[in-house]
Amino acid sequence: MRVGLAERALRRTALLLAALGLAAVAWEVYKAIGPEQGGDIFGWRIIPKTNDRVMPHVWEMFAEFGRPAIGSGDQQVWSVLLGYSWFTLRMAFAGLALGAAIGVGLAVLMARLRIVERGLLPYLVISQTIPLIALAPQVTVIRGTLGLPQWTSAATLAAFLSFFPITVSTLRGLQSVPKASLELMDSYAAGWWTTLVKVRFPSAVPYMIPGFKLAATASVIGVIVTEITLGGLRGVGFATIDYSQKVTSQPASVYAAVFAAAALGLIMFGLVVLSESFVMRKRSRETT
Repeated sequence: MRVGLAERALRRTALLLAALGLAAVAWEVYKAIGPEQGGDIFGWRIIPKTNDRVMPHVWEMFAEFGRPAIGSGDQQVWSVLLGYSWFTLRMAFAGLALGAAIGVGLAVLMARLRIVERGLLPYLVISQTIPLIALAPQVTVIRGTLGLPQWTSAATLAAFLSFFPITVSTLRGLQSVPKASLELMDSYAAGWWTTLVKVRFPSAVPYMIPGFKLAATASVIGVIVTEITLGGLRGVGFATIDYSQKVTSQPASVYAAVFAAAALGLIMFGLVVLSESFVMRKRSRETT
């Protein structure tokens, strides 16, 4: 089993590297043949520009990590981004944990009371249409009223984005238990909470994992948007704004911050995948 997991991990890694390589090749091909000032289609300017200020070469983007960071002393860009990424990663993890607690709790409540599901679920769907840019100032005001530290705003907005996929996937999993299993627990005179722990949650795990994968990447987005919107939080979002102001002298630096944000999303996604392999390895396979 361990050999199979290792082979699958290597295969996925190889496919990821191949996809990144193809993306880099496509970038360079378009830069070589595309118009420097972009172009129009039916009057809409949607063809991207290919000049060095907008589309640096791939090797220039990666070379940016080894250059000195402006305004950071002797530190190089990779060292500065590593510190920013560590801050954002911690906030995203805190937001994911908070979102998981809220999402699982709401799913259990809606699975227990049908009337709560009918009344609450539409509002949960509507809540995801609220833009974070409009919500961030309100969260900041509430945080200041309660006297909480500034980083709690980022964790709260990360939880706001991450709780919804966890809620929906967990609710779907709790409701997917076969009727025969529930009837068996009823024959044992098991209570609802006992059935929840012994039957419903184990059956819901395969449904919960995809929700957690979506929530993991959403938590990173929530933290970065909060850093960009509010300011004062030294994370990858702050680095994106800071480097975008230096696009004239160092156009590749903006993409270095983008790569750091993408790496954070992959790390959070990878943590969920590792948890999946640990949780699912002891589950017995169904046989026909």
